[in-house]
Amino acid sequence: MSRARPKVIVTRRLPQAVETRMAELFDVELNFDDIAMDAGQLADACARADVLVPTVSDDLTAEIIGAAGPRLKLIANFGTGVDHLDLPAARAKNIVVTNTPGVLTDDTADMVMALILSVPRRIGEGEKLLRAGEWIGWSPTGMLGHRVTGKRLGIVGMGRIGQAVAVRARAFGCSIHYHNRERLPAAAEQAVEATYWPTLAAMLARVDIVSINCPLTPETHHLIDEAALRLMQRHVYLINVARGEILDEAALAACLARGGIAGAGLDVFEREPVITPALLDMPNVVLVPHLGSATFEGRQAMGEKVIANIRTWSDGHRPPDQVLEGWA
Repeated sequence: MSRARPKVIVTRRLPQAVETRMAELFDVELNFDDIAMDAGQLADACARADVLVPTVSDDLTAEIIGAAGPRLKLIANFGTGVDHLDLPAARAKNIVVTNTPGVLTDDTADMVMALILSVPRRIGEGEKLLRAGEWIGWSPTGMLGHRVTGKRLGIVGMGRIGQAVAVRARAFGCSIHYHNRERLPAAAEQAVEATYWPTLAAMLARVDIVSINCPLTPETHHLIDEAALRLMQRHVYLINVARGEILDEAALAACLARGGIAGAGLDVFEREPVITPALLDMPNVVLVPHLGSATFEGRQAMGEKVIANIRTWSDGHRPPDQVLEGWA
């Protein structure tokens, strides 16, 4: 049965064209201040909305979802990851959850590649040196880094983004290694000449660059911890553009301080927007403020998926991007 103009509450500012289209289609309430809602505001939104459109900055706990009003029937997440909302609580309330998969693959893989190039070549360190007025000119031994060509790249999580990273890195002359819950089909491996490692520990000990590209689940929380870091060789560079909580930031800072690995590139953080203080002062760490999906094209495509999910649900059909039980 069609639902006429459902009440839709959006928790953050979205691209203007997306908000305009939502206003045309739905009874929409926008967050013009673009300040993340606190628990009380989220609870209020859940009490008044037919559809809630949250983002990664919204902590939708079991308590908040469990107390949602009877109107709330759809959580149309603006983003692919849903680790910030309690799926079991949503299922218990018969609330449908959707996300926006597939549209951020290239953007995120580009960011991974940017960090893979930036950290070994000391681009961040050099940029800071120049802006500080401390660069005294070219020197045969000045700011030497390492080339990427010929390095072994170990990808943790070989889903859409991991495979897109592999394609890019292969073009730069890296050899591709990966660890995944399930091995890829032979054709997918052959496309990038990838080597599969059944255990993460075995791969970490044998690669030159590690890229974290798996989703955040209870099983992957602090997957890269002190023990995992100690498996890596001293020349390794670590890249994280997935979720901050997959990496133990304190353990990483300690590892870098003792010279356990050569450097790191981080686009996500364990307690965003708070950054582990020790990392801020390390010249061999490139820090980026969660820009993996931050392209005009990507955010527009995310908004279009949100709208399609709401319209399909409103027409009484199953949304195309419904998050199923067991999704990880």
